[in-house]
Amino acid sequence: MKTEHSHLLRMVMLAMLVAIGVVISPILRIEGMCPTAHFINIVCSVLLGPWYSLLCATLIGIIRMMMMGIPPLALTGAVFGAFLSGVFYRASGGKIICAVLGEIFGTGIIGSLVSYPVMAILMGRGGLTAFYYTPMFLAATTMGGTVAWFFLKTLSQAGVLAEFQRNLGAKVYDKKVRKSKRTKSTH
Repeated sequence: MKTEHSHLLRMVMLAMLVAIGVVISPILRIEGMCPTAHFINIVCSVLLGPWYSLLCATLIGIIRMMMMGIPPLALTGAVFGAFLSGVFYRASGGKIICAVLGEIFGTGIIGSLVSYPVMAILMGRGGLTAFYYTPMFLAATTMGGTVAWFFLKTLSQAGVLAEFQRNLGAKVYDKKVRKSKRTKSTH
C-alpha cells in the first residue's frame, strides 16, 4: 500500500513539475535562456532522482517544441543537466550544491556543446561555433541553479525537504524532519 501511494505521489509531482515547467518557461525567460527550466530540473532531481528529472526535462522539452515552436535547444539544453543534477546529488550523499553543479556542468558545458551540431547541421543555422551556446547556457543554469539552491535550502532548514522525499519514496539524505501534527498528537 505504501509503495502504491508513493508511486502515485511521484507521478503527481512529476506531472506538476512538467506543467509548471511548460507554463512558466515563456513567462520567466530571457532571450536564448530559460532559467526556470534549470530550477525545475534541480528540484526534480532532489525530490525524485536523476531518472525522473531526465523524464521531466524530456517531457517539458517535447511539449515546448510541439506547442510553442521552440527549437531542439529545449531538449539539448535540458536533458544532460537534469540527469547529471540527480547523479551528482546522489553521488555526494545529498548535497544540494552538487545538484546545482551537476545541472551547470550538464547543461552549461555538455548541453551547449551538443546544441552546436544540432542547430548547425540539423537546423541549418550558419555562423555558429562549438562554444556559441556556452555563455548563454552557463548564465541560465547559474541563475536557475541559484534560485533552486535557495529554495531547496529553505525547505531543508524548515525540515520539509526530507519529509517530501520520504513521502515520494525517494532516498532521504537530510534527516531533519519537521514534526507534524500527527506525530505530536500520538505522543
